[in-house]
Amino acid sequence: MEELVSQIAEAIREDGAPQTLAAVLRGGGIPGVWLSHQLGLRDVRAVEVTHTVDDSTNAAKTPQPMAVNPASLGDLTARDVLIVDDVAGTGHTLAAAARLAADAGASRVRTAVCVVNEDNWAGRLPAEAAVTYIGTVTHGWVVFPWENNDEH
Repeated sequence: MEELVSQIAEAIREDGAPQTLAAVLRGGGIPGVWLSHQLGLRDVRAVEVTHTVDDSTNAAKTPQPMAVNPASLGDLTARDVLIVDDVAGTGHTLAAAARLAADAGASRVRTAVCVVNEDNWAGRLPAEAAVTYIGTVTHGWVVFPWENNDEH
């Protein structure tokens, strides 16, 4: 995970560090904090967007991603924002979080994920065209070190 986050941080540095980092809770919290330290960002925010009914392996999806408290992003007027999540399955959660940032006034919105699960990808564009920074691509369910492995 450290290597993936470091790779993402390097790619972001090449494009210029954002002003604000917004982690998609829960999974994006840990890589978001790591990235904020590597990029020297102090403006770190969070937004909870979910697209599954629970945390189980291959959990059922809700019809649309749901934002729990979109106001948690605050005012992003004229800010360069990076949305961070741990995994992109369908791509819908990340896209919903990016729309929330744009709706909050962000002038530029970039996205970063540690892992894209291509088995579930449902975006209109390929993951590489829809997500700005990708740590790695896999096929199948991913269990991260911070998750409860007993459930998977």
